[in-house]
Amino acid sequence: MMRAMKVMKFGGSSVKDAEKIRAVAEIIREHQKSDRVLVVLSAMRGVTDVLIAAAREAEAGDSRYALKIADIRNRQDEAVRDLLPGDSGAQVSKLLRGLLDELEAILHGVELVRECSPRTLDLVLSFGELLNNHLFAAYLNGSGTPARMLDTRGLILTDDTHGNAEVDFAESYARIQRATASVDTTPVITGFIAATREGITTTLGRNGSDYTASIIGAGVAADVIEIWTDVDGVYSADPRYVPESFVVPEISYAEAMELSYFGAKVIHPYTMLPAVDKNIPLIIKNTLNPAAPGTRILQVATRKPVAVTGIASVGNVALVNVEGGGMVGIPGIASRVFGALARARTNIIMISQASSEHSICIVFPEVHVKDATESLNRELAPELHARKIQQFTLKTDLEIVAVIGENMRGRPGMSGKLFAALGDASINVLAIAQGSSEMNISFVVERRDRDRVLNVVHRAFFPEGDPFKARE
Repeated sequence: MMRAMKVMKFGGSSVKDAEKIRAVAEIIREHQKSDRVLVVLSAMRGVTDVLIAAAREAEAGDSRYALKIADIRNRQDEAVRDLLPGDSGAQVSKLLRGLLDELEAILHGVELVRECSPRTLDLVLSFGELLNNHLFAAYLNGSGTPARMLDTRGLILTDDTHGNAEVDFAESYARIQRATASVDTTPVITGFIAATREGITTTLGRNGSDYTASIIGAGVAADVIEIWTDVDGVYSADPRYVPESFVVPEISYAEAMELSYFGAKVIHPYTMLPAVDKNIPLIIKNTLNPAAPGTRILQVATRKPVAVTGIASVGNVALVNVEGGGMVGIPGIASRVFGALARARTNIIMISQASSEHSICIVFPEVHVKDATESLNRELAPELHARKIQQFTLKTDLEIVAVIGENMRGRPGMSGKLFAALGDASINVLAIAQGSSEMNISFVVERRDRDRVLNVVHRAFFPEGDPFKARE
């Protein structure tokens, strides 16, 4: 019987030290009994953040970056001693020390010129994945599982948009197929990093290892892509704030996209694009609890016994209200507002406008408040001077809460249930938005009310707790 092709991606928390690396290796060996496995690995937990901090210190001429590299050396040496005693450990140590020497030389150059360009930062960040993947491949080989490390800089082709590169899928898929054709060894593949046609290192953005796994899965036409993390799956709400939340067994790609966008720690939104294109299921699994079934993400999920799939939120947002009688019936005002925000590089998360055209409410990250308001004042200065538009109302310390579910479509009373529950709890709603897809109702509340709001909404839609328990 033909074995299934499976891509298994493990994040930094899953491979943060020798103990975790052993556990991941055991999970891989268990799955290899029935499936052909390709492994995608992140850097050790925290290493990417350390590399960013080291690069910034070197750019500022602060020689303390060397202490951060020394800390990484110590972590690597400790893991090698624990995992690979003897000659094999000495060989791996030599390889890893060589990589760290190269990294330190690059950072010394940054220190001398006092500049760390996006291109250089991508190169610096690549070392986290390179170190961990070399170590892990060596451990698999040393413990009886033939493996080979594959550097994705030779597999995934991108443009030169450093920090968040665009992938050439057709060429990347062809390279991936050639590199993984051998079935004699387990590929251990670097997440997050790629390269241009000229061989210049790029990265796929933070959390880009999920994206790498999806690209690899699409390239080999995998039967499934598993994302292994430190939670049991996708929860109905953030369990840190909602103790009654539960794991949802199955969700659609569209629901996962919405939940990710609104802050749920599900999966990187880009991750799903290659999987959607090739109709490959994704499964969120827990390295700390491998027996848990996790959450399956499918093109079309099994119809659930409830209308709402999950409740997510985005914090640290601000709201600006552009309001005035001079806006009514005047073409182009909305275009100018959004153009001004685009020039300020403001990421708009939510928009609400009444049919009267008297006001436009825009919600965006708080970090953009200064640039956004200055740009709006410049663009709308004539209208402000003529009193056609009032001075902008700005509110900060806000939270967007989103109620998400494909089964909400065509169901009367969903908004009524939501806002009745909020009203009964005396929670003030500042703005509301619902798309025509009917799978997302978003609203803005004071940030201090977040925990209470999430629990009130969760109880309103799941009054009897986990609706999937009865099916177990």
